[in-house]
Amino acid sequence: MGSHEKHNCVWTILPLWLCAVSFLFLAANNGGPATVGASHDVYNMMNVQSSSRATPHSINHIHRTGYHFQPSRNWINDPNGPMYYKGWYHLFYQYNPNGSLWGNIVWAHSVSKDLINWKPLKPAIYPSKPFDKFGTWSGSATIRPGNRPAIMYTGIVDDKQSQVQNLAYPADYNDPYLQEWVKPDHINPIAVPDSTINQTAFRDPTTAWLGRDGRWRMLVGGKRGGQRRGIAFLYWSRDFLKWVKAKHPLHSSDGTGMWECPDFFPVRVQGTAGLDTSATGGENGAAAVKHVLKVSLDETRYEYYTVGEYDEGKDRYTPDNSSVDGWNGLRFDYGNFYASKTFFDPSKNRRILWGWSNESDSYPEDLVNKGWAGIQAIPRTIWLDPLGKQVVQWPIKEVEAIRHNKVELKNHKLKMGEKIEIKGITPAQADVEVTFTFHSLDKMESFDPNWNIYDAQKLCGIRGSTVQGGVGPFGLATLASKNMEEFTPVSFRVFRTQDDTHKVLMCSDATTSTLNNTNMYTPSFAGFVNVDLTKNKKISLRSLIDHSVVESFGAGGKTCITSRVYPTLAINDGAHLFAFNNGTELVTIETLTAWSMVNPKIN
Repeated sequence: MGSHEKHNCVWTILPLWLCAVSFLFLAANNGGPATVGASHDVYNMMNVQSSSRATPHSINHIHRTGYHFQPSRNWINDPNGPMYYKGWYHLFYQYNPNGSLWGNIVWAHSVSKDLINWKPLKPAIYPSKPFDKFGTWSGSATIRPGNRPAIMYTGIVDDKQSQVQNLAYPADYNDPYLQEWVKPDHINPIAVPDSTINQTAFRDPTTAWLGRDGRWRMLVGGKRGGQRRGIAFLYWSRDFLKWVKAKHPLHSSDGTGMWECPDFFPVRVQGTAGLDTSATGGENGAAAVKHVLKVSLDETRYEYYTVGEYDEGKDRYTPDNSSVDGWNGLRFDYGNFYASKTFFDPSKNRRILWGWSNESDSYPEDLVNKGWAGIQAIPRTIWLDPLGKQVVQWPIKEVEAIRHNKVELKNHKLKMGEKIEIKGITPAQADVEVTFTFHSLDKMESFDPNWNIYDAQKLCGIRGSTVQGGVGPFGLATLASKNMEEFTPVSFRVFRTQDDTHKVLMCSDATTSTLNNTNMYTPSFAGFVNVDLTKNKKISLRSLIDHSVVESFGAGGKTCITSRVYPTLAINDGAHLFAFNNGTELVTIETLTAWSMVNPKIN
C-alpha cells in the first residue's frame, strides 16, 4: 500500500511537523478522515534520515496494547499474505525495522497456532532485486494445488515509485515456518504496467483464484490515468509464472480515486462457513455463492465493499442493486481500519479478516518519541448476512481463551441520564458483551431529510452521546476517567424516518477521549445498523477495549467501528467502564458480561 501523489512533503521546505499539521488541517476542512489511515506520504522525508533520528532509545508503553498484534517497536502497516500452512497461521506485514515512521519497508513475518499468541521470525521479503530495489509493498498469499504457497507482492523499481508485481515462493516447502523465500530473476516481474496503466498507481495484488477453465486469475489495484476511476485490473496465467493482462478489468467505478489493497472472495449465500478463494457455486451440488469485492480508497482512507455476482465466463463482477458502488457504500469497519486482507482457514473452515489500525496521534514527533506505531485489529470471522445484502464480522473464537475475571449484570434499568459502573474487571483491557432492550419506539426522534442519509459520521457529530434523545443514545462509556472528564462512548440512537420506519445510528465518539487533544485526530466515527427493532426491541453491542483501541461490533457484527484513543487520565488503573442511557425512553440492560483480558505472548 502507499499513495505517492497526495500530501507529499518531500518537495516542501516546511519542517516535517508543520507539513503534518498542514495535512491534518486540509483533510479536516475537506471533510476527509485526516490521519485515520494515514499513508506514508506525510513521512517520506524521514525515510532518508538516519535511523538514530528515527529510533528512540526507549519505548513509551503508556498506550501500547495488551492483546492486539504489534511488534515490540517501530512502524507497521498493512497485513500481508495471511495463510494457514502445516499447522501454523502465518501473518506477514509491512514493517520498518529502523524506526517508528513509514520507510525502509520489509515484509515482517510472525507465526501462531491460535491467531492470538505469536512468534516472530526474520523478515520474509525485503528489497534485494532490481524489481523491488526501492520497496517491497503489499500483496497476498495463494495456496496452490499440492499445498504449495506463493506470495505475490508489489515491487518498487525506481525513485519515482514505479510499480510492478512480483512472485516469491518458499525455498523449502517442508519448513512449516516458511523462513526462506525465493524471488526468481527469470520470471520477475510477473506483471508490468502497459501503456494504458499509470505505473505509479498499480499495486497490491490479490490472492489468486483458479477458474474451472484451468486459468489462474489475480487482481491488481489501480486507477485510470490521471482520472478518478478506480480499477481492479485482471491478470490470467496458466502456470502461475507467466501472467497476461485481460482485455477488460474485473470491475471499475468512476469518482472513487485509486483502489488500494483490493480483495475478492466468495461467500456462501447460506451459512457462516468460509470458502476457498477458488470456490464457485451452483453446480454439482456446490453451495450457492455470492462474491465480495473490497477496495481501500486512497482518497478517503476508508475501505468499501460490494456484494454481487461474478460471471466467470466473462470475467466480470457486477455489484447487486442493493450495493452502493463508491464512497457511499458499505464498509467492513466505519472507523480506523484500513488495508484489510482476508484468507480462507481450512483448519476451521472459515474466512478470516485482518485489518490495520493506524495511530491517530500521528505527529511525527509523537511516533518517534513513543517508538512504535500501528497495530493489527483482532482477526475477525466474516460471512454473508442471511439477507444477502452485507457481510457480518465477529472476533475469532480464540480471543475468548484470554478472558479472565468474568462479571455479569442482568435486568438493570437505566432511566434518562443514568449510568452504572461495571466493576470487577480491568477496564483498560477488557471484552464486554451487552444486550439493551426497550419497551417502545414511540419516542424516536425524527430523521431530518436534509441529513445526508449516508453520512453517519456527521450525524454522530451533531447527535453525540451526551445530546439527549428519545430512544437513545445508550451504550458503553469505555476508557473513562472516574469523573467522566474523558471517555470514549460507543452508543446507539434510533430515528424515525419519513416513511415511518426506523434508522439505527451507531457511534464510537473519540471527541471526549482525552484531555490532551491538541495534536490528535479524535473523530466521531459512525455507521448505520441494518437491524429490525419492531419485533424484538433489543440490540447488542460487543467492545474489545485495549488501552488505545476500542473495537466495537453492533447487532452481532453487522456494523463495526474501530477507534484509536489516547486517554490522559483513563490509563491503566485509572480507567473505568460505564453503561449509560441519555434518552427519554427507559432502557434495560438485559444482560451484560465483561471480562478482563490477559496478555498473550505477542512477538
